[in-house]
Amino acid sequence: MRRVVIKLGSSIVAEDSGELREAVLARICDAVAGLQRNGDEVVIVSSGAIARGMRVLALDARPAAIDELQAASAVGQGKLYRVYDELLRERELTSAQVLLTIGDLSARTHYLNARQTLRKLLDWRVVAVVNENDTTATDEISFGDNDFLAAQVAMLVSADLLVLLTDIDGLYSADPRLDESARLVEEVGDFEALEELEIGHSTSPLGSGGMRSKVVAADMATAAGISTVICNGLREGALEAVLGNRREGTLFTPRETGHSSFKLWLKYAKPAHGTLVIDAGAARALREGNASLLPVGIVDVIGSFDAGDAVEIRIDGDGESARNGTIAKGICNYSADELKRVIGMKSDDVRGILPHATDEAVHRDYLVVG
Repeated sequence: MRRVVIKLGSSIVAEDSGELREAVLARICDAVAGLQRNGDEVVIVSSGAIARGMRVLALDARPAAIDELQAASAVGQGKLYRVYDELLRERELTSAQVLLTIGDLSARTHYLNARQTLRKLLDWRVVAVVNENDTTATDEISFGDNDFLAAQVAMLVSADLLVLLTDIDGLYSADPRLDESARLVEEVGDFEALEELEIGHSTSPLGSGGMRSKVVAADMATAAGISTVICNGLREGALEAVLGNRREGTLFTPRETGHSSFKLWLKYAKPAHGTLVIDAGAARALREGNASLLPVGIVDVIGSFDAGDAVEIRIDGDGESARNGTIAKGICNYSADELKRVIGMKSDDVRGILPHATDEAVHRDYLVVG
């Protein structure tokens, strides 16, 4: 039995005009039904609520203002889900609508509740159709055309495979619409090697993602041990080839990071509210010694945050920082104001100023390096 998450971008769900691609959706639902008949489990992550709302409202262009995006989504979301529900019901499948915001994933208890709900739906053989709840999200399309959301859902349900359906054949060495010499990258195992490629942000008139957000989603999913494929959802047979373990699109192979599910959540879903700048000795201890971060190793505190918030951790020095960027992320035991009072101090001195403070600014159990 496999557990598969299939993500449909806006360009797969709808034409540039906003008209739904019903034949494409029907073909994808056929593939979902085939998986279910084989005993596999499926979750659909779908963009397109705003596109559907635009069509219903006869809007000429995608709105720019957040309130307009939210209103268009409110009009389109129910109508889009109804199409999925009818298509799946015709194939004797029960579906459920699940709407998530980034806030649902950034709070650990909400994250766990979302995981329990999705896994129970899978237990019941129900196909969850997941979308971002754009009508209440405070950041404009915060999931990047749902690529980030799809990766998070794949991690939530411990998927074996994540398929990101888009309107081109996969990841190319350059934009194939602009460069005739662009070649399809068939397999990626080393994300650092992708730095030389011209991975763009361009999207369809209805979407908000782009190839870069899909590569980031693949990075996240493969770090959790989930194979990921980017392929052309408009081309007949492409999705079926991927599901049949045949070569199609770009395959991102899973990696062994050794991170627990908690640390994967911390690294990818928990937003950072500030930055701790540390010295080279502290950086070495984090990287090589599986150590906690103590105030003595901190040289600067950037941003405003409370105890319990996540922070990024960077190395001091322009040259070192430029080369390494963020080296870790963790949950801080101090507020920014408290930490500013004790940075660079040894533990005994810290307790003289903050008697009830913990020795660790960030404990190793709540810190992920890399």
